[in-house]
Amino acid sequence: MTVADLIVSNANIVTMDENRPRAQALAALGGRILALGPDAEIAGLAGPGTRRLDLGGRTVIPGIVDSHCHPDTAAVRSRLWIDLSPESTPDRASVLARLRQAAGETGSTGEWIAACRLNDLKSGGYPTLAELDEATGGRPLFILRTDGHIGLANSAAFAALGIDRTTPDPEFGCFDHHPETGELTGVVRETAAHLFINRILDETPLEAYVSGLRGLFGEWNALGITSVYNSLTARPGIAAYQLMRAKALLTMRVGIIVSGREPGLVESFIDAGIRSGFGDDWLRVIGVEWCPDCSTSGRTAAYYEPYIGTPVPGEPADNRGMLLYEADDMKRRAIAAHKAGLQVMIEGVGDRGIDFALDAIEAALQAHPADDHRMRVEHCCYVTPRQLARIKALGVIDSSATGFMYDLGDAYIANRGRDAMRYMWPHRTLIDEGVIAPGHSDALVCRADPFAAMWSMVNRLSDTGQSLDAREAITAEEALKAYTLLGAWSGREETVKGSLAPGKCADMAVLDRDMLSIPAEEIRETRVDMTIVDGQVVHER
Repeated sequence: MTVADLIVSNANIVTMDENRPRAQALAALGGRILALGPDAEIAGLAGPGTRRLDLGGRTVIPGIVDSHCHPDTAAVRSRLWIDLSPESTPDRASVLARLRQAAGETGSTGEWIAACRLNDLKSGGYPTLAELDEATGGRPLFILRTDGHIGLANSAAFAALGIDRTTPDPEFGCFDHHPETGELTGVVRETAAHLFINRILDETPLEAYVSGLRGLFGEWNALGITSVYNSLTARPGIAAYQLMRAKALLTMRVGIIVSGREPGLVESFIDAGIRSGFGDDWLRVIGVEWCPDCSTSGRTAAYYEPYIGTPVPGEPADNRGMLLYEADDMKRRAIAAHKAGLQVMIEGVGDRGIDFALDAIEAALQAHPADDHRMRVEHCCYVTPRQLARIKALGVIDSSATGFMYDLGDAYIANRGRDAMRYMWPHRTLIDEGVIAPGHSDALVCRADPFAAMWSMVNRLSDTGQSLDAREAITAEEALKAYTLLGAWSGREETVKGSLAPGKCADMAVLDRDMLSIPAEEIRETRVDMTIVDGQVVHER
């Protein structure tokens, strides 16, 4: 008789498996699920060495699959960079005070100060270049806005990179200049921001990635997350994950989405013949990704209609956003990757950006037809009926940035207007039309907490309670499906994760309440009492 090494009993198990939606007990062996059923039936699989977890009626869900996030860079930023999120710096004075504190801490005059998660809309706007210079005492400073698309540099940082008011903008980027004096304002956009990011990350050792990822994954395990798809994974992240896999340091299953932002990296995977699916259940190549579209909260994402509200100083008139690739170049890249067997993912945020991504995907399918291609438009926020029809016709996955709803919803309303919320993350319509739409956090752009995002999906509210149009509200079960089974499906891993069924990975989260039966307004209060990955407890509250 087969004997389980783990039995979970006396539980309310939400399986997300249509063949058995609920169960009372679960048995696992060697990290895989053996069986689910009533307590009495599963108890017969126990032996002398079986670990038994009596959950006292608590709810169990499949482990959360965050299908688009950035743990590799988040691990470094969350530990080595200064956090300027509104929770810690609610106004401009506190932002500058935190920078003064950092400048006074240990470090030579030439040592960089790096900060992240600045939300100008919630922290009093962008500090001026003069304010940044005064606060940092001559040390070079770079601040990355919470969206990851816009940054702030001080004079010492510009000098370190040899940039002054006469320096031409990099392709698909911009150094903002004061409209009257022509002087640098400190604001840098898109590829211009990445000049500073790359300078700082180039000086970050591999050991910092590994130690940072171990800590970060512990924090995310505590949120019930058991799998992540690392968006835009660059070489240091790929190296760190392989080292962690070899040393059995992973407490999270990792899917690598190879960065098209790093020159030559996707091409090296194509040349090596590496296809999507390469790896194992702990570390697997999911696909490749390019980021041609930008940020709605930062007023750079590509829309057909101009932004509304207060322009950022230096923002061009009639701003409709920007795209970071030429159309023919994007199509060429997508065709090559698709032909090589790599799942293609292209970011599209505004309706113009989504069309740009769909144009490239359509070109790839015309060049190499495929029925079950699972190509994805990442973030896919403003989905009007016209974009929805194209997504459905092409069989594309709407990889929806549901985390934006909670943390950035207010900024979307301010920059696009309340009426636009009718088509922003339209999950009710997507589900009714049969479009696959998993949810993701894009952390650390937004918080990793899936229950905050699911609260917004169900209630259609931002974190401050502003309406995101209740006509697109969905049920709690539909929101959970977006963060479990659909997340796994979007990476071709639905046969091993995303639901609790015999043969699948024993990855699950034990909740302090049944999120499917409580009042919708309480979903964001959900806490994770225990997280199990591969049949092992990796978090216990």
